[in-house]
Parts: sequence; structure tokens; C-alpha cells
Amino acid sequence: MPAVEIRDLAKSYNRRLIFKDLTASVAAGGALVVTGPNGSGKTTLLRILAGLVRPSSGTVTMTIGEARLSPLEARTHLGFVGPDIALYYELTALENLAFFARVRGLALSQKELLALLERVGLAGRSDDRVSAYSSGMRQRLRYAYALMHRPPILLLDEPSMNLDETGIAMLHQVIAEQRSNGLLILATNDPEEVTYGDQVLRLGT
Repeated sequence: MPAVEIRDLAKSYNRRLIFKDLTASVAAGGALVVTGPNGSGKTTLLRILAGLVRPSSGTVTMTIGEARLSPLEARTHLGFVGPDIALYYELTALENLAFFARVRGLALSQKELLALLERVGLAGRSDDRVSAYSSGMRQRLRYAYALMHRPPILLLDEPSMNLDETGIAMLHQVIAEQRSNGLLILATNDPEEVTYGDQVLRLGT
């Protein structure tokens, strides 16, 4: 069962303090919402949790059962959806997923990859180049990438960005399933999205 503990976390860029003294924890079945105004450090915090940015001080501890994960081990148990997750526009959606699966060391069949695309509402568009996708379709593809290894820990940055009504329905299903199978941490300044969690960490206050 996964758990994440944030203790006394701080981050500065070029002597400018982004946040300090952040402490929170979330366990299996839980959802932590990180909220606050633009520039308060929501994305920075999620990037720290994802192992993409180092904190200036403090610690992040991730565990699966009784095992404490090293930063490298933690990445194999994480899924991350954010606006800066790069996609290869010259490749099709299916080719993107096949490439990402190889990078992750996953032996997923074409049938499994197509099922992922269907899950996020991209059935029938697997052979279209991502350059022809709308921004909402690209966001759906990022979900497929994040979910392909069934991560026990899922990080979502501005989760409904560019999603239409059916995309929001897909997001609700992802959140419900993640809370049944692991834990969720999401960053948003949308009041409606704050209701997705049972804990709220407010930055910039």
C-alpha cells in the first residue's frame, strides 16, 4: 500500500522563496489537493514529488508497504500528468505510447496500448499523428502515458486542462479508480477541482 509524506519542504529559485515549511501526508485511498494562486509553487511541488526538481530543504518520503523507495525506485511507481509532459508530434498516438512503454521497460502488446487509448477516449484515433490532435486530445494522451504501468501514486497538475465534458467524465473515472487502487495528489486553483480531494494543502497563504 503506497504512502507519501512531505516534511518541512522548502524551495527557492535564485534566492526567491517559492514556499517553505510544507508538511502533509497521504496514504492509500486518499487524495491530497494542492491549491493556491498562480506562482505559489503548485507545479514546483508536484515536480519535486515526481523527482524532477530537488527541494532546497525538507524531505519527501514514499513507501510501498514497509519499503521506503529511493528516488529512482519511486519513479517506477509514479504516474504524472502535467502540461509540460512532452509528446512526439510527428508520431501517431499509438507510436507515442509504444515508445514510452519501451522507455519504461514495459512489454505491452498493441492490444493493450489500444485499450489504453480507448480508456482515455481516443479510440479510433490511434493512427493519427499527434500534430493533428487538439490540445484536449493531447491531454488525454498524457493520461494514457501516465496510467500505462498502473501506478500506485498518481500526480496530476491542472488535471482538467483543455478537457471537454466527456474528458471531465474520463477524469472523474480515473480519480475514482486511482483512489481504489492507490493514492492521488493533484494541483489546481479551480475551486471545483479542490473537491476531488479529502485533504487540502494551501500554498501562498
